[in-house]
Amino acid sequence: MNDIENALIKKAISGDRDAFEKIVLMYEKKIYNIAFHMFGNEHDAYDSAQEVFIKLYNNIHTFKFDSSFSTWLHRIATNTCIDEYRKKKRQNKQAYSLDDPIESETNTIDRQLRDPSLTPEQQVLQLEEVTQVRKAIDVLKEDHKIIIILRDIRGYSYDEISEILHCSIGTVKSRLSRARIALKDIILEQREHKT
Repeated sequence: MNDIENALIKKAISGDRDAFEKIVLMYEKKIYNIAFHMFGNEHDAYDSAQEVFIKLYNNIHTFKFDSSFSTWLHRIATNTCIDEYRKKKRQNKQAYSLDDPIESETNTIDRQLRDPSLTPEQQVLQLEEVTQVRKAIDVLKEDHKIIIILRDIRGYSYDEISEILHCSIGTVKSRLSRARIALKDIILEQREHKT
């Protein structure tokens, strides 16, 4: 944590709304991306990100400066997204419809597919693979889904995931291994049904 961020956090704890807004601006894209990967659509991602910042506003005074603020905030985001995801499941709603187009504020997938070195056929195949993996991730158990999102999509280190999920690094590694095996099995099963 740098000195500027540290000063902003202290000001936000003392009630400075401008400092809090600056913190939100620093982290809003990262938090939104965590939520988007969990839900797969802008609406739910935006709602969950807002919920994260409401929780941050109400609980910033509990932050202990002996740990990373970023990791602490990501733990809040992950837990909030898990809670919101469970709430949606209890309401018997899908987190996102697989019939909806893959959407994002920045059209990340579109940009990934615009690789000029790929032929149109290769681009279509790549899009099919991305869609297949998204469908497979959606089918994963909740704990497998979140660990895949944190490590393989968001790129967090084992240490960061350990702090976010409140578990040991060994647990993170074993969950990730089981999640990757489950993901591979789902993809293979999807391919078998396709042929």
